[in-house]
Amino acid sequence: MKKKSALGVAIIVVLILVLTGTSYNSLLSKQINVEEKVANIDSQLQRRADLIPNLVGTVKGYVKHEDDVFKAVNEARTKLLAAKTMPEKAEASQTTQAALGRLLAVAENYPELKSDKLYTNLMDELAGTENRLAYARDEYNQAAKANNQAVSRFPSVIFARLFSFNKVDYFQATKAAQTAPTVDFSK
Repeated sequence: MKKKSALGVAIIVVLILVLTGTSYNSLLSKQINVEEKVANIDSQLQRRADLIPNLVGTVKGYVKHEDDVFKAVNEARTKLLAAKTMPEKAEASQTTQAALGRLLAVAENYPELKSDKLYTNLMDELAGTENRLAYARDEYNQAAKANNQAVSRFPSVIFARLFSFNKVDYFQATKAAQTAPTVDFSK
């Protein structure tokens, strides 16, 4: 009788260890996936930030009197590079997008600029980067959802708390993103 209860206890212990290991590994995989997606977003944000000085320089060659636009773009780029948390990155990304929108609106007034090969190449690169960034944000949010579900559902919630796995923030547009930016050149 003692052998049977010792065997039963051993089986229960093994099952608990297997469940713990499986849950831990699953949570760890989801956390690593989220970290990978953050790195992908960071990579695309860096790519965008790297394109901005070239784009600004090209436009400056044609447009001499739009210093406030150039200043706004450079400030947005600086904020983008300094962002650390996902909400900061989302806000900085929106600010950069709005500033670039103003820059592109200025460029529309200069047909010779729009036909410049360097400008068109940079615009193509920027458009490709924006597409990659949108895809990276979607991928991140899917990974965040999977992670957040895993750390909230039973029984993995027990192991998530035990091993300090936490929910992560989604990449969300800021409130300002709901309003289209106003471009005013009357100043």
